[in-house]
Amino acid sequence: MSFYDPLETRDPEEREADLMDKLARQVAHAKETTHYYFQSLAGINPFDCVSRGALAKLLLTRKRDLIDLQKKTPPFGGLNALARSKAKRVFASPGPIYELQGGEMDHWRLARALYAAGFRHGDLIHNCYAYHFTPGAFMMEGGARKLGCSVFPGGTGQTEQQVQAMVDLRPEGYVGTPSFLRIIVEKAEELGADISSLKKALVSARPCPSPPAPGSTSA
Repeated sequence: MSFYDPLETRDPEEREADLMDKLARQVAHAKETTHYYFQSLAGINPFDCVSRGALAKLLLTRKRDLIDLQKKTPPFGGLNALARSKAKRVFASPGPIYELQGGEMDHWRLARALYAAGFRHGDLIHNCYAYHFTPGAFMMEGGARKLGCSVFPGGTGQTEQQVQAMVDLRPEGYVGTPSFLRIIVEKAEELGADISSLKKALVSARPCPSPPAPGSTSA
């Protein structure tokens, strides 16, 4: 069995020690570089945060809190350690919640997840996350580029065109929501289109659809 890198085969105790060291340094970075965490972590010594118990005692910021934070301190709520002028991209997720992308190729570290799903260097990935406003498509594309995969920017909608592109380009895999993958498969069956090149997928953002009823030919 192959692994993405040696980090995946470390001794559990070594992994835990490394995680706790990174936790302390991440808390220190957040406190030193952001207005929000400078205030919310006041009185906290970041280098005391070296256990899961210490992590559990830190202030929890929920996603629903971000909208109010960004309204009070626009545009990023004082949560950004990166200046807007240095961001590679700026996104808007539902809320709206605005967020920045740093300059790294795989900013969200998704190459590892793609590798675990079976993707390898040289694969063509059909990317059906949205390429407008939200970061989903770019999250996957960054990981794919880091892994050495090519990406077809399918985006969302236009199901027949998605199927035709798969027929023509023969991608090895799909990334996107599981529900849209099912729609594509059902459309391909309806059209009699061969999309059998798809052998792997990494899906997220929606629950997996229920299995087809007995006797159904849908995948």
